Amino acid sequence: MRNNFLKIGLIIFIGITLTGCTFVFQKGRRSDTRKIEELSRQLDELSQTRMLLEDRLSQEIQDKQVKLQMMEKGLVISVLGDLLFDSGRAQIRAEGVAVLDKIARVLDENVPQLNVGIEGHTDNQPIRFSAWKSNWELSTARALSVLHYLDEKKGISPQRLSAIGYGEFQPVDTNDTVAGRQANRRVEIVILPKLTKVKEARETEKIILKEPPENLK
Repeated sequence: MRNNFLKIGLIIFIGITLTGCTFVFQKGRRSDTRKIEELSRQLDELSQTRMLLEDRLSQEIQDKQVKLQMMEKGLVISVLGDLLFDSGRAQIRAEGVAVLDKIARVLDENVPQLNVGIEGHTDNQPIRFSAWKSNWELSTARALSVLHYLDEKKGISPQRLSAIGYGEFQPVDTNDTVAGRQANRRVEIVILPKLTKVKEARETEKIILKEPPENLK
């Protein structure tokens, strides 16, 4: 019995990690049982997808060109911008096409029901020698280039896709070093889970879990 409670607690904790929301569970409610079962299924699916991507992108991961992370927003595939694009440009390089082809196959065959967000990021170096007004335009154009490639060349449904450019404003490393700026120049392809937030609780016995139990930390 105790193991079952620990498993449920872990599922809730991971769900909060993915969604950033508070789950409200009430004693005996079938809807809560279904939520836990659905959350568990989606987490298993994302975990399996991550393992598959780790296998297919093993060389790129080893070369530190691609990074996989389970984050609040979903399963994040971070690809170095220098692999995908030449400096100051938004046209996908041949080396980048090969990586996107591997990712697209997984998106199409293994998680065809999940939406995909594409995020463009740059370092903080100002635009000097290209037509872009700022890093916002460049990061957005790069995200859209990946989106159009997945849609037009790989057949990923456009209804599943979205793109956004963050410019220099969400760095993952320092911009004070060459290596840090390289890490910040990236495109993140995010496989988005379909999770339902609980909006309100009834006036009955309930459990509100905002952080994992002590024995799960």
